[in-house]
Amino acid sequence: MSEWIISILLLIGGFFVLVGSIGLVKMPDFFMRLHGPTKATTLGMASLLTAAMIYFSQLQDGISAKEVLISIFLLLTAPISGYMLIKSAIHHKLNSIERTSGKSNIEDDV
Repeated sequence: MSEWIISILLLIGGFFVLVGSIGLVKMPDFFMRLHGPTKATTLGMASLLTAAMIYFSQLQDGISAKEVLISIFLLLTAPISGYMLIKSAIHHKLNSIERTSGKSNIEDDV
């Protein structure tokens, strides 16, 4: 039964990583491109790491601390790095296309 769970988690993780990677390449501007790696790829990697935790917990006694630490680090740093990239792009007044939503919420630098 655990092989099925691991297989499903690997497929889900692979799907989200693929979708995030395609979004990174196909989106038209920087602000939209950032959604791929920060949202879909983070969810995909969390699914892949969960599958690894289940697999290695069967081989060893208990849960592997490596996968838990990697998951925590990834889930904490991906949104923060995305936020910092967006703030840098706003500071440098990076151009965006008209379809990019939320541009009216950007405050002018004083």
